[in-house]
Amino acid sequence: MSSTVPSDPYEVLGVARDADETTIKKAFRKLARELHPDVNSHDPDAEEKFKAAAEAYEILNDAERRATYDRYGHEGLRSGGQAPNFDGFGSISDLFDAFFGGSFGGGFGGGTRTGPRQGEDIAVAVEIDLDQAYRGAKVAVGYEAIDRCEHCKGNGAEPGTPIETCDKCAGHGVLQAVTRSPFGQVVRQVACDKCGGDGKIATQPCETCDGRGLVVGHRRLEVDVPAGIADGQRIRLGERGHAGDHGGPPGDLYVVVQVALGDGWLRDGDDLVTVADIPAPLAALGTTVTIEHPDGDVAIEVPGGTQPGAVLTVKDKGMPMLRRQGRFGDLRVVANVVIPRRLNAQQRELLEELSASITPEQLRDDGESMVGKLRRLFHR
Repeated sequence: MSSTVPSDPYEVLGVARDADETTIKKAFRKLARELHPDVNSHDPDAEEKFKAAAEAYEILNDAERRATYDRYGHEGLRSGGQAPNFDGFGSISDLFDAFFGGSFGGGFGGGTRTGPRQGEDIAVAVEIDLDQAYRGAKVAVGYEAIDRCEHCKGNGAEPGTPIETCDKCAGHGVLQAVTRSPFGQVVRQVACDKCGGDGKIATQPCETCDGRGLVVGHRRLEVDVPAGIADGQRIRLGERGHAGDHGGPPGDLYVVVQVALGDGWLRDGDDLVTVADIPAPLAALGTTVTIEHPDGDVAIEVPGGTQPGAVLTVKDKGMPMLRRQGRFGDLRVVANVVIPRRLNAQQRELLEELSASITPEQLRDDGESMVGKLRRLFHR
C-alpha cells in the first residue's frame, strides 16, 4: 500500500466525484469497519489502507479542502496548508473512536473499555478580519461531534429491552490471550471481541444508534473572540468536544482563530505596522497624512526632512493587549517617500533650481550607521 504518489480520495473511498456528504460518510464507515487493524489481522496492509481511507475522508468531508483538491489536486492541498494532520488532535485510532465510539460492539477496541473514558477533543478554525480582532467579536462555529444517543440514553439497548451479561467474558470485558515467544508463554488481556469490552450485551440494539450508544450530531454555537487575539491563537471551550464513554466527561473544543489583516497591514506583537506614501517634496517640507485605522482615521505628523523608510510611531494606536486590559500596542507607519516619475517642464525647472541651491551640509545624514538604520527599520 505504500506509495510515493498520493491516492485519489474518491477512488480510495469508492465514491463518485459528485457524491454527497452522506454517501462519503457511509463509504468511510464501511471501509473503517473492514480495515481497522484491531479487526483485520489477515491483511498486512490493513493499517495503511485504513490510514488512506481516513485521509481521504478528511479531504472529502471538508467543503473547502474538497474544493481545493478538485481544482488543484494534492499539490494544492500541500501549498495551501490544508493537508490532514493526524498528530494535532488524536491519532488514526482516535479518529475511528470518534466515529464508532471505541467501545462499540464487534471487538473494535484494543483494550479494556469498561471504565469511564473522556471524549476526544475537537479543533475547528474560524477566520476573522482586523476590525473583529481589534474590537472582539461573536463568531458562529459549526462542527460535527459524537453525542450520547438520547433514544437509549447511551446504553445501546432499545428502551424496555434487557441488557445481559456477556457470556464469553462473564461480564469482565476482557479475555486472556496466550501467545508463545522464545522466552515462553506470554499472557495478556485483550478486550472481549463479543461485547467490545463492555461486559454487557443488549438483547435488542437501539434502532437509533445501532447499539452504539452514541450518534454523530451537528452542533452550532457562538464563540466570544476577545479583542487583541492574534493569528493562530486558540480558544478552549471545556466539554464541547466528543461525548465520553461509560459516563466519562466530554472532550474539549478548541477554536483556532485565523486573523486576516488585509492588504497594507502587518502585526508585530501588539503593534500594528503599515506604510504611508509621502511625495518627496512633502517629506522634505513636512506634512500630515491620514491613516485608516480600525478605531477611525489617525492623523500622522510627518516632520520635515523625513527620509525613506523612516518609522513614525503613534503611541497606543496598536492592538489591544490581550492580557493587559485597557492597554494598547503602538501604530508604526513606515514612510515610503515617493519620487515623481514624470515631470513637466516647469516642475523640472523648479527642481533643478532647488538642486542647485542645496548645500552638502543639508544632505548630511544624522550619523547613524547602515546597520543601525536597518535595525530601526525592521526591529524598531
